[in-house]
Amino acid sequence: MKKVIPYGRQWITAADIAAVKSVLSSDYLTQGPKVQQFEEAFAHYVGSRYAVAVSSGTAALHLSALALGVNAQSRVISTPFTFVATANCVTYCGGQVDFADIDPHTGIMQPEAAERLLRQAPAGTYQGLIVVDYAGYPADMEAFRRLANRYNLWLLQDAAHATGGYFHDSQGRLHRCGNGRYAELTTFSFHPVKHIACGEGGMITTNDEALYRKLMQLRTHGITKERSRLQQWHGPWYYEMQQLGYNYRLSDIHAALGLSQLARMEEALQRRRAIARRYDEAFRGTHIRPLKGAQGHAWHLYVVRVPGRKAAFEYMRAHNIFVQVHYIPVYLQPYYRERLPAPAAFPGSEELYGACFSLPIYPTLTAEEQTYVIEKLLSFNERI
Repeated sequence: MKKVIPYGRQWITAADIAAVKSVLSSDYLTQGPKVQQFEEAFAHYVGSRYAVAVSSGTAALHLSALALGVNAQSRVISTPFTFVATANCVTYCGGQVDFADIDPHTGIMQPEAAERLLRQAPAGTYQGLIVVDYAGYPADMEAFRRLANRYNLWLLQDAAHATGGYFHDSQGRLHRCGNGRYAELTTFSFHPVKHIACGEGGMITTNDEALYRKLMQLRTHGITKERSRLQQWHGPWYYEMQQLGYNYRLSDIHAALGLSQLARMEEALQRRRAIARRYDEAFRGTHIRPLKGAQGHAWHLYVVRVPGRKAAFEYMRAHNIFVQVHYIPVYLQPYYRERLPAPAAFPGSEELYGACFSLPIYPTLTAEEQTYVIEKLLSFNERI
């Protein structure tokens, strides 16, 4: 097959194009009604009280860290097996991020590993936890909430991979990622390869009104025009910058595309889950070991562990299958390697990083294309 098959791809329909065209013909390209409509629809979908649309998933993480009070005195625990933006949001605010190892079968940070750090440090050393739903696997946020409560920590969920994902709590109740039941804040990404493709974009969900209002100001330079928030009223033009904020707004163009994509989220999820099931069946009984699935898995990535990963990676790419490695552990990046207080062992992360790559999974992947991917990976497997 000569056609290049990437690991991820946006799904753009005629309805999406029409939605964007309607904004281009309207009075508002930005700061118009589509952003609020997208926020309200997204909050309803995940089951949260509030949602704040921003310009990227990274902006969502940065504003969340600011809203939670991360500063130069803050220390936060997170996973090393994630994109660097998860750790960077703490560093942007002057804080220090320390890492707790993952379960190599799921890619999710282990609560036990995080608690070991907390037990070894004096009380009050850490202020928060950042949990990542790696590849779309829904982390057990109930367990992390219990841990956060024991040590008086805030909890931030990075669900960039997990729009539409869910898990069941100890009482059997379903919780969609970002519903605000356990984490103070949850962030999402709308990069083109994610479940909702806005081009660029992100969202923060919460059930906390004070955090919601803080995020709304931080998103727009720290400025407010709400009369109830102003100490005095000069005229209709009056505004106040009450804190140092950023221009992290999402445009109406992006919001319109996001709204259109949100309308078919369940269809997209069903397609991703069908692709994952077919991969699971194809690799059963072979040396190719997929990461563990879950009922509420959102399947942003389909990650496999393959003996001879480098050779397998090159073999697949030589056949126009553009697998990708997600991710190089953050502590191996030169920036963080120079700043970590001391070398640490992360055997789970080392095991997964040393063997994994992501196979193509996206709603428009055809049966023929998936067959080709499976056949090529199995043909490599037979050689080892």
